[in-house]
Amino acid sequence: MKRKLILLSLFLIALLFVSGCWNRRELNDLAITVGMGIDKSGENYRVSTQVVIPSQVAGKKGGIQTPVTMYKETGESLLEAIRKMTTASPRKIYASHLRVLVLGESLAREGIGDALDLLSRDQELRTDFFIVIAKKTTAEKTLKILTQLEKIPSVNMFASLETSEKSWAPTTTITLDQLIAELLSEGKHPVLTGIQVIGSQEIGETSENLDQIDPSAKVKYSGLAVFKKDKLIGWLNEEESKAYTYINDEIKSTVGVITCPEGGKLSLEMMHSKTTVKGSVTGNQPTINIGIRAQMNIAEVQCSVDLTKTETIAELEKLSNQKLEGFIEASIKKVQRKYKVDIFGFGDIIHRTHPKAWKKLKKDWDQNFTKMPVTVKVDSRIRHLGAVSSSLLKDMEKKE
Repeated sequence: MKRKLILLSLFLIALLFVSGCWNRRELNDLAITVGMGIDKSGENYRVSTQVVIPSQVAGKKGGIQTPVTMYKETGESLLEAIRKMTTASPRKIYASHLRVLVLGESLAREGIGDALDLLSRDQELRTDFFIVIAKKTTAEKTLKILTQLEKIPSVNMFASLETSEKSWAPTTTITLDQLIAELLSEGKHPVLTGIQVIGSQEIGETSENLDQIDPSAKVKYSGLAVFKKDKLIGWLNEEESKAYTYINDEIKSTVGVITCPEGGKLSLEMMHSKTTVKGSVTGNQPTINIGIRAQMNIAEVQCSVDLTKTETIAELEKLSNQKLEGFIEASIKKVQRKYKVDIFGFGDIIHRTHPKAWKKLKKDWDQNFTKMPVTVKVDSRIRHLGAVSSSLLKDMEKKE
């Protein structure tokens, strides 16, 4: 009995030091922000927030009202602009459920470091949202486009980028902590996926865009933005962006098209890819060797080939290897000659494998990167031919 009384007394004393939900916030007091855009307006920042309208997304309830609303303000700092939104919003902007951060291209060219400083310090903000660059437009205009399959545009942008990275490859998902790590890295400059507005901006901002089978406006991911430290300096096209994801071993699945030996096209679905990057230093000359092993399926045949022959499969594998090696090498050379910054992380490889040599090389690494020899070797294998083992065109030729 005494033991029980002692335990009860200890529990009662402990309760005195428990604060409970001292910082709780009611949902009715918060404006749930799922998308945020940051643009430059002269010397100031213009912040746009995409806020969910709960009544329009709850259950089956709907109507002519759009599912989100936008608040935007300009300030000398991001925090000032966000706090100024309370003059228009009846609720405090709450960004803990942020899905996408869009940075305007003009801001990115001036530098994104200051803009990221507030976000990295905010204790309420999670770091699992994606960061993208509004290509040839502003972040505000990008967030205004209404989408169909997903009621909330920012959720649509998040899901689209996630799906594209898994199934296509010229896009990449970067979160806040990953971006900051790359900005602070000595041997790698960051890249971010670009997003464009395709079609009529005016109609895309209205519910009319949702009432069409083929919407007048869409948002579409397009290429990778190349940064030198925190400043945007250029863009990679689709093929170059795919090369980047191959080098960084981020390929989950994608499609490649090769030309058949006798003409016509053949599509290969990449099912598995593994990239190994090795660095070496001879004297003061660093060298990078990239090895890629891949497994593919034949997905589509638009040429006359006999897929039942092992020599045909071997020839197709050889053509695939040559094409992959060709565009990856060309992409590396373009970055070396045009942008002159190491976005592939080759410096990190040298840093980890040759720390003593890195101490001498890191001061002028970008210059060393531009003249560094890089070799690419691809070993791809075709594992499956699909549901049929012969070419439809070849079968049709036999009937004639």
